[in-house]
Amino acid sequence: MSLFVGLITCTFWLAFAQEDGLPQSIKRGQEIYIANCASCHMPAGEGVEGAFPPLAKTAYLKNQKRAIGIVLNGQEGGITVNGKQYNVPMAALGHLSDKEIADVLNFVSNSWGNKNPVIKPAQVKAERK
Repeated sequence: MSLFVGLITCTFWLAFAQEDGLPQSIKRGQEIYIANCASCHMPAGEGVEGAFPPLAKTAYLKNQKRAIGIVLNGQEGGITVNGKQYNVPMAALGHLSDKEIADVLNFVSNSWGNKNPVIKPAQVKAERK
């Protein structure tokens, strides 16, 4: 019996030890951000007033479902971020994998003064249409 319990315990430990953590996701997300987002939202997430909303120091990213939807499907129409209006369309990045979208959102949601819960690839998959 104790051998069985030991095997089960070891299996669970290996599964959790290999699970990807937030720091690794943020690191990968930074690379994705630089390649796909920084040209509009700027390298430090400050955005461009009147054109591209800031990603730094914003509560707008707290709504994970909305953030995932914007990255997957793009954004049309006006939005208000940090009290300012923005109305420039954002292209969809649905060509990115679920893991890549989770990673880039984890990066922006936990950088530049933001602190939000981890987004998992399964959440992105659930929002993909």
